[in-house]
Amino acid sequence: MKVVLLMLSLCLTLSGAQSEWTSLSNSQLENCNFISELAVLKEKLKTMDQKLGAVETRLQVGKSQVDELKSMNKAQEEELKTLKKDIAAGQPKVAFTAALRTSGSGYIGPFTTHTPLQYKRVFSNFGSGYNPSTGVFTAMAKGVYYFRYTMFYNGDANAVVSLMKNEEFLVSTWDRVSGRSEDSASNAAIVQLEVGDNVFARLSANMRVYDDGGNYNTFSGFLLFTN
Repeated sequence: MKVVLLMLSLCLTLSGAQSEWTSLSNSQLENCNFISELAVLKEKLKTMDQKLGAVETRLQVGKSQVDELKSMNKAQEEELKTLKKDIAAGQPKVAFTAALRTSGSGYIGPFTTHTPLQYKRVFSNFGSGYNPSTGVFTAMAKGVYYFRYTMFYNGDANAVVSLMKNEEFLVSTWDRVSGRSEDSASNAAIVQLEVGDNVFARLSANMRVYDDGGNYNTFSGFLLFTN
């Protein structure tokens, strides 16, 4: 590249002197033009190389994310295979416990509509029935299940959480009249579920709960027996 730039500089000097040095040949002028075009092409190639490097980096990141998702899907597939074997043998193993936050502290809510709480810190999830992305447990085996949730609020009382089966209201906890304080509540239910039924803890519209590393808000459930 240094040689190209040196020759380009020489050509510019010769071109500037062309009116005085009339013996400059056409072939020399063509060579100068060629060198000039070559220098421009070099710069374009350099820019393209930089862009390709950036694209390659993004592709590597994307590949890493895809590999991670494939690994998670494979693990879930293995768990589902195990669950199917257990169901076939009449002994499905279904149990989970999760808390609201994976880190940090603060309020969850309020929302303008009733909203399922997403308990993202999963302590156990045997059978893969609980989905931390939605906060919903989905039954993969017909049977009788036990569910329990806890609720915590810090501040002016303004918390209402309900346990839901599909769109059916089961049980609830309220903290609306005790004034400014730290309050906890819990509730539980034993319910019959069909395959595909959903159970979740729902935060009422315009309400909120509080949590931090103490994991005061939890959602748990397990299969008692099939029927």
